[in-house]
Amino acid sequence: MSDGFGSPSPDAAVYVISVAAELTGLHPQTLRTYERMGLITPGRTGGGGRRYSFHDIERLRSIADLTGAGIGIEGVRRILALEQHVDALRRRNEELLHELAATREALAQARAAAPEPQVPASRLPAVRQAPPGQAIVVWRRQHG
Repeated sequence: MSDGFGSPSPDAAVYVISVAAELTGLHPQTLRTYERMGLITPGRTGGGGRRYSFHDIERLRSIADLTGAGIGIEGVRRILALEQHVDALRRRNEELLHELAATREALAQARAAAPEPQVPASRLPAVRQAPPGQAIVVWRRQHG
C-alpha cells in the first residue's frame, strides 16, 4: 500500500532482513531471535522470506534501546505490552470524545428544535453547573 506519492505505508512489509538489521543496528540473527520470542512478527513473502515494515523497524529500535538500557527481555515484553495498552486506551478516549461532542451537538439541535415547554416556570427544575470536576446541582421548586 502506498501514500499516493510512491512511498509505502508504515505498515507495508517491504524491508528484507538485511536492510532491517542495518536500519536498526541489530544482527539479522537477533531479529530472528526476537521473532521466535514473539517480540516482532514480520510479514512473509510467498517463498517464506521475512519482510519488515517501518513500524517493525521502529519496534526493533525500541527493543534495542530498552535492552541497551539494561532491561531484560521479559521487562521489554511487559513494557511493549503496556505501550500497546496505552495506545489502545488513547484511541478509545478519542472515540469517546468524538461521541460526546456528537451527542452534545445532537442535544443542542434537539433543544433548538423543541417547542417551549408547557410546564409553569415555577415547576421547572433549576439547574446550576458546578465548577469543572464537581457535580451538577439540581433544585426543584416546591409549592405547598
